[in-house]
Amino acid sequence: LYRALIFLVISCPCALVISIPLGYFGGLGTASKYGILFKGATYMDKLKEVNTMVMDKTGTVTKGVFKIRDIEVFGNYSKEEFMTYLLSIESKSTHPIAKAIMEYPVTGSIPEATEIKEIAGKGLQGIVNGSKVVAGNKKLMTQFNISTPKEIDGIVESIVLIGIDDQFAGYVTIADEMKEDAKETIAAFRQEGIDLIMMLSGDKDSITQQVAKELGISNAKGGLLPEDKLNEVELLKQDTSKTIAFMGDGINDAPVLAASDVGIAMGAMGSDVAIETADVIIQTDQPSKVVTGIKIAKSTQRIIWQNIFLAFGIKIIVLILGAGGLATMWEAVFADVGVALLAILNAVRLQK
Repeated sequence: LYRALIFLVISCPCALVISIPLGYFGGLGTASKYGILFKGATYMDKLKEVNTMVMDKTGTVTKGVFKIRDIEVFGNYSKEEFMTYLLSIESKSTHPIAKAIMEYPVTGSIPEATEIKEIAGKGLQGIVNGSKVVAGNKKLMTQFNISTPKEIDGIVESIVLIGIDDQFAGYVTIADEMKEDAKETIAAFRQEGIDLIMMLSGDKDSITQQVAKELGISNAKGGLLPEDKLNEVELLKQDTSKTIAFMGDGINDAPVLAASDVGIAMGAMGSDVAIETADVIIQTDQPSKVVTGIKIAKSTQRIIWQNIFLAFGIKIIVLILGAGGLATMWEAVFADVGVALLAILNAVRLQK
């Protein structure tokens, strides 16, 4: 009877039952301290298995804080009048480039734009002072049959083209800055076993290639629409050995965030749609936090397995001793309650 009671106490599964959720609670709590929000333990498991990292450029590895570098006006518009049209239509946009344009100083009031429509991956259209105004990239100009000068093809910087009443009116060039930790983040990804890193951007291909070269990324494509990014990720997913994560922050990134195995939104500047769609949210502007998230996910998995082996190991040893009549009731209690306490203390290590 005494041996049976010892077996009964040892067989209590408390330590095993709490070992897994305790590990995840510790990991999720630690991640939140670093400004990393996982929408569930499942995504923590997936993040540690990622071997392919796909990312947007603007707002992800660059600051997304743009400044106007140059203004070129065509036709009979003065620079002030030209910028008034542009400011009016961009005032309705939340894009980082639009915010940079809105910082341009003009005298007098800015007219209210009406019938504003955002054309995904291309730009904006609307009515300003009774004139039809479109502002965006070359694809937008082509859509509205507005011819553009050849000189714009040689411009490396981000460029916003403006058409007024179906005529090309000019352009502004915008400069962006690299995030301080972007380069070290890419190097850290490789150290964590991510062998394929790809940059997909809606920005000009020349700018995308330039940024990718600075970061040491060999796979980069620019001038992509949201559906193009989605197609690229779908192609990667055809290789079942790849576990794909996508880092982005814009409204246009929502479809590809949803399609990836792990969608990561840069929350500080990210759009509400991107944050809602993503599986992991970085609450700062630091891409290096993704590396931190991967390390926490791996540590969490390691702690969980340690707890499982600890619980099984001690219980098996005490069971064998109990079968031989060598284990006391106190040893049986330790094999249950004591191991549970050890599992708790082991999980607490994640908080350090």
